[in-house]
Amino acid sequence: MDRRRATALAEGLFAVLVWGASFIATKVALVELSPVALVWARFAMGVAVLGIAVAARRQFALVRPRELAFFGLLGLIGIALHQWLQSNALVTSRASTSGWIVATTPVFMALLGRAVLGERLGATRVGGIALAAFGVLLVVSRGHLAALAEGRIGAPGDLLMVLSAPNWAVFSVLSRRALRAHPATRLMFYVMTLGWLCSTALYLANPGHGEFARLSPRGWAALAFLGVACSGLAYIAWYDALQRMPAAQAGALLYLEPLIAMGVAAGVLGEPIGAATIAGGAVILAGVWLVNRGPAAQSDVAVGPGEE
Repeated sequence: MDRRRATALAEGLFAVLVWGASFIATKVALVELSPVALVWARFAMGVAVLGIAVAARRQFALVRPRELAFFGLLGLIGIALHQWLQSNALVTSRASTSGWIVATTPVFMALLGRAVLGERLGATRVGGIALAAFGVLLVVSRGHLAALAEGRIGAPGDLLMVLSAPNWAVFSVLSRRALRAHPATRLMFYVMTLGWLCSTALYLANPGHGEFARLSPRGWAALAFLGVACSGLAYIAWYDALQRMPAAQAGALLYLEPLIAMGVAAGVLGEPIGAATIAGGAVILAGVWLVNRGPAAQSDVAVGPGEE
């Protein structure tokens, strides 16, 4: 393996490792912070990191008002709304369960391609979608499928996490057009800045502005990890990897994210790893693999995997 490829692989693995651990860091931070304050603070840090990267790479450029409005839409969908969904979900949802649910994002991208672009799904991809959906039911019900018939679907946050997956799929599809005209770091700087401004409005409407004064060292460490590593460095590393290796190969690394989330959640939070979680996770990965190998599968990866 040449040095360029090895560097790309290392950066891709770094991003996936960080994003996998992000669910656990969020659970830790939410013990002391409200979801609104957490989203606002972590993306303030992320904007700063991306701003430094854009300046260091001399990629900053003014954009047309029409593009700025589009970037604002992306920020609303992919930053403000997406992170609001996930942060509120993780108040009650397990970190490991969330990781598996988010792994279904390619399934929703396939469904979006069928609904919006008229892409044919084919038998393989339809089978993959059904398989992944069954895997999610196994994970959220912790193997008690009979409970679903009674209207009991895991933790309340599981539903919000399920909603975050198609939301990220919409963000990913819309982002592809912008990535053809702008370097990824510049695009994400604009999108994250505008998304952070949207979250600022929610934060200012939140009465708990004194939360940060009471934050413990453990809380600050979790918040710094989310802001600097997850919302800043991991995005830079991921897009650097995409520029040096085929998108399909980089995308394959994302299969590791829920496994990392499950392992770290067990070690840090003490979340049990039950047989149903493992079985459901395996079914989800098998379904997503079938969706990605279908004849109409997207060959490019626009953004990250819907991480928290």
